[in-house]
Amino acid sequence: MWDIAFRARIHSERLRFAEPPRTAVRFPGAGERDSVSDSARDHLPEKVVPHHVYRDATVDYRLKTRLTGRREAGGADV
Repeated sequence: MWDIAFRARIHSERLRFAEPPRTAVRFPGAGERDSVSDSARDHLPEKVVPHHVYRDATVDYRLKTRLTGRREAGGADV
């Protein structure tokens, strides 16, 4: 069982990046956790090319996290 589970699907008929996107996923807070973050893409490569037009692109994104119940060094009990 996950404490948080999030899923999103984004679709674009036409998509162009002026520059490569900078992305990051962080799970701040106290307590150790087990987390998963990934995406599946159709018609959109992992590393996009600036100014290239991508057509009919779809991204399915998934994020899941849960506290493990273990205590982080210097943190409070969870």
